[in-house]
Amino acid sequence: MRYLLNHLLDHSADAHSEREAIKCRAESLSFSELIEKANALAHCLREAGVKRGDRVGIFMNKGVGSAVALHGIMRAGAAYVPLDPAAPLERLRFVIHDCNIRVLVSEQRKLRTLEKLAACTDVEYVVGVAKDDLAKTVTVPWEELERESEAPRIKLMEQDICYILYTSGSTGVPKGIVHTHRSALAWADVSASAYSLSFEDRISNYAPLHFDLSTLDFFAGALSGATTVMIPEEYARLPVSLCELISSERLTLFYTVPLALTQLVNSGAITKNDFSHLKWVLFGGEPMPPKYLKGMMDLLPNTQFVNVYGPTETNGCTHYLVSNELDVERPVSIGDVYPNVESLVVDLDDEAVEPGEVGELLIRAPTRMQGYWGRNDLNESSTFYRELAPGVLATFHRTGDLVRQQTDGNFEFVGRKDRQIKSRGCRVELDEVEAVLLSHTEVREAAIFAVPDDTGHLSIHGCVIPQTHQLSDVVLSRHMKSHLPAYAVPVALNIVDDFPRTSTGKIDRLALQNHARGV
Repeated sequence: MRYLLNHLLDHSADAHSEREAIKCRAESLSFSELIEKANALAHCLREAGVKRGDRVGIFMNKGVGSAVALHGIMRAGAAYVPLDPAAPLERLRFVIHDCNIRVLVSEQRKLRTLEKLAACTDVEYVVGVAKDDLAKTVTVPWEELERESEAPRIKLMEQDICYILYTSGSTGVPKGIVHTHRSALAWADVSASAYSLSFEDRISNYAPLHFDLSTLDFFAGALSGATTVMIPEEYARLPVSLCELISSERLTLFYTVPLALTQLVNSGAITKNDFSHLKWVLFGGEPMPPKYLKGMMDLLPNTQFVNVYGPTETNGCTHYLVSNELDVERPVSIGDVYPNVESLVVDLDDEAVEPGEVGELLIRAPTRMQGYWGRNDLNESSTFYRELAPGVLATFHRTGDLVRQQTDGNFEFVGRKDRQIKSRGCRVELDEVEAVLLSHTEVREAAIFAVPDDTGHLSIHGCVIPQTHQLSDVVLSRHMKSHLPAYAVPVALNIVDDFPRTSTGKIDRLALQNHARGV
């Protein structure tokens, strides 16, 4: 009976013992090697006092060791909490304190930051660092873990938590999103089925461990017996090298963010590599500019492209197989829900809207999170209940995303509920303004954001990365005025070389806003 994520690795190790499970750079582990190392880590964590339901942090750069870490932590009965290796110290301290993390799985090259964390947190035990390298902290180097063929015997259920991912909160305070074995396993099931994954596949792991896209890579890969190829950070930042890696590793499924696809198209390197093995390109995390998507589809006519939508709270919940007849003048649809997922679109009064009308998307699915860690206020405000029968309630997650159901049943993403502002007394969807800016042929990337003045009134600002140096703010302003009402036209448009970005590659609009405010 398969009801834990741990079982996925067990089954694949039984069926495909010597097949490659994880690869990063020149290092790889077969399924039998991965399960042996994960079991060894699990026993070490149990000896360190880790119990069922405890949270264990992973503080590592990308490598096969991070795959061992996440599987080992779950096999110890605990939940893994990925810590962004590039995050500032205060952010790391907050997550460790918020989750009451006492044990970390890390590596020697993180020693300097670990010393600072040991001084400002309650971390007592670190796996992956040489003995006595951290004062007042017990350390165990990787090479001292004893080989184990069996996992610790622990009573676990599908409702037990298996990981917590921290995302930025609207108030600026990170929030922890708690997933169980059941919700993660449901996502592995639906994604492996939707994309017909098997032991012959080679799946990319582009996203870092603290980004929810990574869950498909590791768990659907383990379920299907596929090889998960981790994309090193240096390749993710260099599109020419990334193209070469996709080709040399003969990836069959590449799952990434729109920015990466845009960079691949603009690099011109796709035509210089063999992508004949690539069956699927999945993208998600933010809207994909259709003109770049069309460009990549033209270059790879035998590859299927899928827009995967879903907040971290629900994993994937809708997807859209992009048609060859893609209209570059319209946003890319986020499609319809996966099997075993139900959707509602409601207005501000929580009344269902008619197809074609804009409303907030609500999702009911087995892939839904258990809740926000320690935040009952958010748990209540993000939940919608619908009575199915007397005394029987269906639970939906409020995504905060505004959508419009099209005549074919697919959803069009309109924008964020919290990206709607009032400017000059009129309601404006900032995502709509951004889409218009992106539609200009000379615009490579664009970001629209609202800037408050001293009185609290909001004005609309924008930044653009151009395709060429010929583009001017005058041309952009004329373009915006021809597509938008006057109150929605940005008061300032700046042409820049690059944007500040979050650790997951998304545009950091808060940083742009603060810069515009002089903060």
